Amino acid sequence: MEAPPFASSSSLLSLRNKSLSFTTFSHSSNVKYSSNLFTVRASSSSSGDSVVTLLDYGAGNVRSVRNAIRFLGFDIKDVQTPEDILNARRLVFPGVGAFAAAMEVLTKTGMDEALCSYIEKDRPFLGICLGLQLLFESSEENGPVKGLGLIPGSVGRFDSSNDFRVPHIGWNALQITTDSGILDDVGNRHVYFVHSYRAMPSDENKEWVSSTCDYGDKFIASIKRGNVHAVQFHPEKSGDVGLSILRRFLNPNSNMEKKPGQGKASKLAKRVIACLDVRANDKGDLVVTKGDQYDVREHTEEKEVRNLGKPVDLARQYYKDGADEVSFLNITGFRDFPLGDLPMLQVLRYTSENVFVPLTVGGGIRDFTDSNGRHYSSLEVASEYFRSGADKISIGSDAVYAAEEYLRTGVKTGKTSLEQISRVYGNQAVVVSIDPRRVYVKNPQDVQFKTIRVSSLGPNGEEYAWYQCTVNGGREGRPIGAYELARAVEVLGAGEILLNCIDCDGQGKGFDMDLVKLISDAVSIPVIASSGAGAPTHFSEVFAKTNASAALAAGIFHRKEVPIQSVKEHLLKEGIEVRI
Repeated sequence: MEAPPFASSSSLLSLRNKSLSFTTFSHSSNVKYSSNLFTVRASSSSSGDSVVTLLDYGAGNVRSVRNAIRFLGFDIKDVQTPEDILNARRLVFPGVGAFAAAMEVLTKTGMDEALCSYIEKDRPFLGICLGLQLLFESSEENGPVKGLGLIPGSVGRFDSSNDFRVPHIGWNALQITTDSGILDDVGNRHVYFVHSYRAMPSDENKEWVSSTCDYGDKFIASIKRGNVHAVQFHPEKSGDVGLSILRRFLNPNSNMEKKPGQGKASKLAKRVIACLDVRANDKGDLVVTKGDQYDVREHTEEKEVRNLGKPVDLARQYYKDGADEVSFLNITGFRDFPLGDLPMLQVLRYTSENVFVPLTVGGGIRDFTDSNGRHYSSLEVASEYFRSGADKISIGSDAVYAAEEYLRTGVKTGKTSLEQISRVYGNQAVVVSIDPRRVYVKNPQDVQFKTIRVSSLGPNGEEYAWYQCTVNGGREGRPIGAYELARAVEVLGAGEILLNCIDCDGQGKGFDMDLVKLISDAVSIPVIASSGAGAPTHFSEVFAKTNASAALAAGIFHRKEVPIQSVKEHLLKEGIEVRI
């Protein structure tokens, strides 16, 4: 993953080393225990065949790589000095963050020379995402910036002018160009990408290229020379296929048989996402719930919170069922102290141990001051979610306020949560969740917001409507439309939009096609359609009639009304590419 540069490498390292301690609850009980939030690095293990040396310079979600390595039965030794690189038996570099910031850290610590020496001696190496890009001569990302110079070529940004959405987010197909060993089980299967920059194949670097991927242009998806491997995609987020890639690298002498390709991957797949609304019930336990137009309580005398299961258990089940991503929306009541909501952090930690597809979490990610007067920035809050296993964070109400201010002044202050987090972790790690409500009007000139001619008339025969954005769980309307908000947050650094609709929520009658088309046509970043899915046909309809990159559902999956696999089988029959 890439991002605009950090203020400095020291600011990144200081974020990494901060330590916050407070009380939390287990996700399965009300037993309190203490947690040192920022201490998530694995302890070093003794050297041996089971030890993997991990180069983690402190940005983004490296926890997923750790979990995947441990899941495969290996121990982890963290790089502390350049000598740790030179003494490694096998080295994994899951590069996350900005090219320039990564090179600054590597250069200041002397790890750049150690890395080059290690790779030039043909020692076992696996670079992931930025860990591939840094091997090239330079990058155009806020540059040019000099790289390690081991592979000829420069890293450039995707061209979005040809209607391809940037960042490149999702499950895409590989074209394997040479026998790379670690890709033996990939066959015609999809792997997960999330990036805005890529390296291009050329005559000068062709001896390194082991696979390519088509997304607007044909870019380098993986390289191999001797024992040196690197991949642009994320094997730790590519399900069983990705685990197979990691296994073959970590244990190349295991004599694993090559499995026949079972997929039919040819291009970027449409994503099917399972969403879990998580909150504390009246007993204080975290449960997955589902609203009816955002009302999550049962229509009974007790009015208890609707309980559809435990979040960790459901997330694991959806992973097994084939969900392409799992999204957690934290709607519990810790709005005055988001970092006090450690049950949600624990949910992420436990989930990421066994779920190897992308995890998104939203809810309460903003600046706040606790009861003792201690100020926490939205960046600190987001950092904790990333370190606990989140790959993307979702911002709701705070993004609305930021967009309103930007549209009022025309100035990007750099101080909003959206700007801070995207600057450090990259826009591909930031989702903006939009919660609009349809407002019918007789004449488009009656309002200052973007209106559309609706496919079905309003209650008084209105032919037009605009979509008013809301905050605080849909309880408060704001003077900004979904169209205006979407375009503003793209400028401010959002990499993806989660598009909800209060009118359709829990109704099971299908997505609001007018809304999805309006927003997906208005921006060049991926849009996730949400709210209203009740049948597999609703998914094929939204993909066929709009530019949505993904579709999300909750209640129909929780209540087992429509299995995820049924949705994917239907999409395949309709000629829509999905990951199998």
